[in-house]
Amino acid sequence: MARVKGFRRGGDTREEAPEHSMDPRAAEELPYRPTVIDNAIYHDGERVDNPGSLADAFERLKHTPDAMAWIGLYRPKEWELVKLGEEFELHELALEDAIVGSQRPKADRYGDTLFVVLRAARYLDDVEEVAFGELHVFVGPNFVITVRHAEAPDLQGVRKRMESDPELLRQGPQAVLYAILDAVVDGYAPVVGGLQKDIEEIEAQVFGGDPSVSRRVYELSGEVIEFQRATAPLIGMIHGFIAGARKYGVTDELQSYLRDVADHAITVTERISSFRQMLQNILIVNSTLVTQAQNAEMARMTEASIQQGEEVKKISAWAAILFAPTLVGTVYGMNFEFMPETHWAFGYPFAIVLMGAVCVALYTVFKRRGWL
Repeated sequence: MARVKGFRRGGDTREEAPEHSMDPRAAEELPYRPTVIDNAIYHDGERVDNPGSLADAFERLKHTPDAMAWIGLYRPKEWELVKLGEEFELHELALEDAIVGSQRPKADRYGDTLFVVLRAARYLDDVEEVAFGELHVFVGPNFVITVRHAEAPDLQGVRKRMESDPELLRQGPQAVLYAILDAVVDGYAPVVGGLQKDIEEIEAQVFGGDPSVSRRVYELSGEVIEFQRATAPLIGMIHGFIAGARKYGVTDELQSYLRDVADHAITVTERISSFRQMLQNILIVNSTLVTQAQNAEMARMTEASIQQGEEVKKISAWAAILFAPTLVGTVYGMNFEFMPETHWAFGYPFAIVLMGAVCVALYTVFKRRGWL
């Protein structure tokens, strides 16, 4: 096989895969696992050998034409993938995609080898988030190679299931690919359930008036969109497998299984689409409720301002009424010598009557204007 463009052999020069470097949730420390999770040779639906190395597996296939190798890798080094490509004659473009990572779900055929990229997902209950992982599958005439970059899906469980069903495993690499697709799609069900629960909690927050709900809706919308990107291409991919079934020797039984997986994938994508619509509706409802709350607050503040204005009117009116006699009393309290009224016999009654008349007049005016 030709050398993969942009990569050197003989050492681990691989940078961190984009799906981990770009996802903050993937930066957590994970327990160490060996690169080769499982390496087995199957013949007639039974496990017949466990080669000690990838080269040994390739040699066993040469001497057993009817056998199938199933090799499972977990976050392999770059040089390991390059060596694997040399042994099994994998196309350099497919191998480069597996090395670089961060691929969209797709299925590309290079000669007799099918290269499939899947995006698995799992729901993390403790943080209420969805974690996504990337899985690459090379399917050849007599081999299946899986390159897993995350914890999901549980391919060991898939292997055990297949080994317990020799009739299905006897159908070769296409049957293994079906089992992997089935496991990935089945793994979406808990994620759908977790997202449904999150949306129900958000609805309760919205009608409970929680101000932080908008941020949670935004974050959940991002997860739903990413989930939709991971699942939407699967339908066309599986239908493509079914359409080419005769050409590549896929049995009628496997076609039925693939149609079942496609039905499940359609159900998941429909639920995800409904989630996106629900989140959009929640945002609209939340915006409406926030606007209503703001309008109610403004109405309350306006009412309080009106009441305050009425009180100011009353206070101003009484101040004006009380100011009139104070003014008259202040004038006559100056005790100037040349004030004509000070020696008038009716001066005091006149001042009292004047103050009373002014007060009554002012009271009448303010009362008619509604200030009192």
